[in-house]
Amino acid sequence: MNTVKKVYGYLTRLKDNKIQVLVFQHPNLEAGMQIPKGTVETGEEIDFAIIREMQEETGLQKFKVEKLIAEYFWKNDDGVIHNRFFYRINVTEALDEWKYQPTGGGEESGLTFRYFWISSPHEAELVRGHGDYLDYIFQ
Repeated sequence: MNTVKKVYGYLTRLKDNKIQVLVFQHPNLEAGMQIPKGTVETGEEIDFAIIREMQEETGLQKFKVEKLIAEYFWKNDDGVIHNRFFYRINVTEALDEWKYQPTGGGEESGLTFRYFWISSPHEAELVRGHGDYLDYIFQ
């Protein structure tokens, strides 16, 4: 089975003693609200890919990967099988909101995402699959 490995980050922070999760709005509103994610490069270790992808996608540098929350296989709408890895990541320094152009290239080249924090799993409707573990994060 030919699969594509994908890493997803629930970037979290504490603000006013409440956990918050970083989400972003894609400039194409049909693409929906998402959590940072990316593709693992051929031969790349998963532990390195999650760090690289979070830096490339958000511009953040000061964070700590806490733990793997889940790993599973997902059949994408185009029929490709994704091996998905969801991580919890603690952010130590970040603005409340910012815009950023991802640096990883590919389909996101030239796009600007708007990043902000949510404080509950019901505060934003994320695209299919991205919010699956929000209840775990906010418990």
